[in-house]
Amino acid sequence: MLVRSAAAAILLLATLASAWALDRNTVEIASKSGVHVFAVEIADTEPAREKGLMYRKSLPPGHGMLFDFHSEQPVGFWMKNTYIPLDMIFIRGDGRILNIAENAEPLSERVIQSAGPVLAVLEVAGGTARKLGIAPGDRVANPIFRAR
Repeated sequence: MLVRSAAAAILLLATLASAWALDRNTVEIASKSGVHVFAVEIADTEPAREKGLMYRKSLPPGHGMLFDFHSEQPVGFWMKNTYIPLDMIFIRGDGRILNIAENAEPLSERVIQSAGPVLAVLEVAGGTARKLGIAPGDRVANPIFRAR
């Protein structure tokens, strides 16, 4: 019993250390299918958020862009000048996914809205959320959520 308790404690400490070790350029999403890690570029200024992933011809699996709005607010995105389909994952200030817009149509000027106030949006390659089982309510880890 003592060995089992010690192993559980070590596992817990390793998990906590991993979460605290996340840097700004890493996002982890805990879903029912497991923990999914993404290497991200940060868009935390108005010019960076306006450009986003425009003009990109590809986005490797496990990569994305995290848009940090610095405070919770309703947001809208479009796909103008964006050549690849994207999943837009809208994230509340507490790190929970509010809603997901899957496979946004390249080059579309249709505005895609958050379902309410969000702190951030993670853009990943189209189809990623469905493939990995990422859903509203899942927890997202990145220092921007912990710092608020």
